Amino acid sequence: MNGLDPAVLRGCFGTFATGVTVVTAGSETPRGMTANSFASVSLDPPLVLVCVLKSAAMHEAVLAENAFAVSVLSAEQEKLARYFADRGRPRGDREFASVDWLPGPHTGAPIIEDCLAWIECDLAQTYDGGDHSIFLGAVLGQGRGPADDALLFHGGGFHRLATVAARFS
Repeated sequence: MNGLDPAVLRGCFGTFATGVTVVTAGSETPRGMTANSFASVSLDPPLVLVCVLKSAAMHEAVLAENAFAVSVLSAEQEKLARYFADRGRPRGDREFASVDWLPGPHTGAPIIEDCLAWIECDLAQTYDGGDHSIFLGAVLGQGRGPADDALLFHGGGFHRLATVAARFS
């Protein structure tokens, strides 16, 4: 890896605070994964991106569906973030059995109930990103949930936006 120490590099990446999302795909047998590698790209046309590990089951689900949805999690949804990050969670029909969700109106991909916001996308383009693929999504629809505190990821752990903001008050 070009002489870089992977542990140090991961630590450097971890200093960048991000929001936390659950990316989903599939209407017949939905799949989901926790992701903090999500970003808005453009308002005109409306585009977003998400990065997915090439060996992840979610990678194949996005390619097979040619679409995905993103649910932006609130601080109250840390348990869901941990669930969808757990590689030992149930798969197949049982993956969403314990999750409150609704099918997206455009793609049928699960949208997590009570999330801060959701976005549904057609897969517009796929780019090579090393061990990940960068999926560029053309936004088909969006919505906002109840106003709430955002869930953040920083330094290897979950944090609440209000907790972080209180330190600077």
